[in-house]
Amino acid sequence: MIPVQRIERDWLWAKVEYDGSRFLGFQTQSHGPTVQDELERAVQEVTGLKTRVIGAGRTDRGVHARGQMIAFQSGWKHDLSDLHRALNAVLAADVAIVEMGYAPEGFHPRFSPARRVYRYTLLNQAWRSPLARRLAWHVPPPLNLGRMAEASRCLVGTHDFATFGRAPEAGGRPGSSATVRTVAGAEWHEERPFLVFEIEANAFLFRMVRSIVGMLVWVGSGRMSPRAFEAMLEARDRSQVKQIAPAHGLCLVNVDYVMREGVVQ
Repeated sequence: MIPVQRIERDWLWAKVEYDGSRFLGFQTQSHGPTVQDELERAVQEVTGLKTRVIGAGRTDRGVHARGQMIAFQSGWKHDLSDLHRALNAVLAADVAIVEMGYAPEGFHPRFSPARRVYRYTLLNQAWRSPLARRLAWHVPPPLNLGRMAEASRCLVGTHDFATFGRAPEAGGRPGSSATVRTVAGAEWHEERPFLVFEIEANAFLFRMVRSIVGMLVWVGSGRMSPRAFEAMLEARDRSQVKQIAPAHGLCLVNVDYVMREGVVQ
């Protein structure tokens, strides 16, 4: 059982955008910079309060976010717009708070979301792009977007995704409820020279999106059929994943919350 930290009435929520290139992920690590560390440093510098920042998703090393949601105590007694400006003034250039507000009762950034949306970007052209190198995975061979879209359709619905990721609390065991997720949408679209995959689910396993994209590239290159991809999902066998997409193409774009008092998003 994962302990749930209690969110009291004086907590704030904030939507955060960051370039994950230099970070070891969102969550605090013992051996390098993380997004959580940077946010906690900024809150302490502005408010004088040493506090814990809780995030909606433990994005991996190098993964970006446009809509990471956090909650924290600040002890702030003034207008929130002043706190918003002050935090952005002291945060590093690769982290920014986009929105913030008071957390409704019962809100928890990690355990309250109704859905999360991730986007993965491929640069599908023969030559590399220095400007896109931090935000997109360069895949030089032409990819068949139709085959990739066809294969992606099997992801929609409630499935055991043990093939594509693991849940630490379950040890990644297939058949465990901890590796079951509900995917509401999984679609590709073209923004030439980029191919963009967007996937929406109630929650994600560790490296789930990157594993899915890595094998969908196999489908698009003709190394695997859409039906074989579906069989891989059904196998619930992590060893079948032969390619994991690199972290820098992945971005957490949105986390939605439906609360009794309304919607936080």
